[in-house]
Amino acid sequence: MKERPSHIPPEYLELILPVVKEFSGWRADRFVAHKIPRLSRSKVQRILKTLAFDQNGKPVKANRILRTDDHVVLYKEPPDEPDVCRDIRIIYEDDWYIAVDKPPRLPVHPTAKYLKNTLTYLLEELYGAENRPNLTHRLDSETSGIVLCAKTLDAERLAKGLFARRKVQKVYLAIIDGVISPESGRIEAPISPDPTTIIKARMWCGDPNGLPALTEYETLKHANGRSLLRMRPRTGRQHQLRVHLKHKGHIIVGDKLYAADQDLFLDYMQEGLSPSIIERAGHERQALHAHTLSFEHPYTRKPVNIESPLPEDMQRLI
Repeated sequence: MKERPSHIPPEYLELILPVVKEFSGWRADRFVAHKIPRLSRSKVQRILKTLAFDQNGKPVKANRILRTDDHVVLYKEPPDEPDVCRDIRIIYEDDWYIAVDKPPRLPVHPTAKYLKNTLTYLLEELYGAENRPNLTHRLDSETSGIVLCAKTLDAERLAKGLFARRKVQKVYLAIIDGVISPESGRIEAPISPDPTTIIKARMWCGDPNGLPALTEYETLKHANGRSLLRMRPRTGRQHQLRVHLKHKGHIIVGDKLYAADQDLFLDYMQEGLSPSIIERAGHERQALHAHTLSFEHPYTRKPVNIESPLPEDMQRLI
């Protein structure tokens, strides 16, 4: 489906269920119940009333007979989120830019679920609505570390240009289960949307025609069956570090989206961050940290090097 229906809020999770030959002739409600067995019969019926569509954007009702190559697109309201840490630190500031050390699980932009507990809102509290710095790039809510913000529109434009031209060097720290082999090296594998899963947000390295992507990494430490890696993305693809690690057979501790069992992410969307989800994931958030940011200042032409230390929760993991 090219576009989600206008009445579906943008934060709703989108699941795509392709209908293969063996399910041709099934009713839609039976098919959905089979593909997502954790859903009760009444829940399936409620979803099919207002939150199910085919590949052409037409509603899919419970009694619709499905055919091979149909797609059932389901939308699900995200779970209620717990409170997040609102303590942000300014670790760099000049006349044009600031760098914020973002705590884990703090979203950067407002959504229907997050209003005041977002980085943009906190910046407005600090600087006022008219002087609020604008984000020049973004981090996933679970990822901690450096976010560069601009104080003027011209500074924002120049910084975004640096990111677009790959003139900003980024270093991340990640904790994975096990030991990666070799312990240092390059991962060069194209990235594209994963057609093998019902979770639209997942990417993979299974398509040779995907977007080229390169990551350099080195192992810094082993402890408790885990490894601390320093990672340098040389390209800027969606979920690049997480996807490349999965391609190598490793998952970042706490990463629910790229867990070996995709049911973990689906259960997380259903339950929220419950104790059982944390136990299965190994940590309450993905253990990924934006550690350093380096670039030539577009105004002063001097080198800028910003560093955020490994946060306490990741120190405890390793």
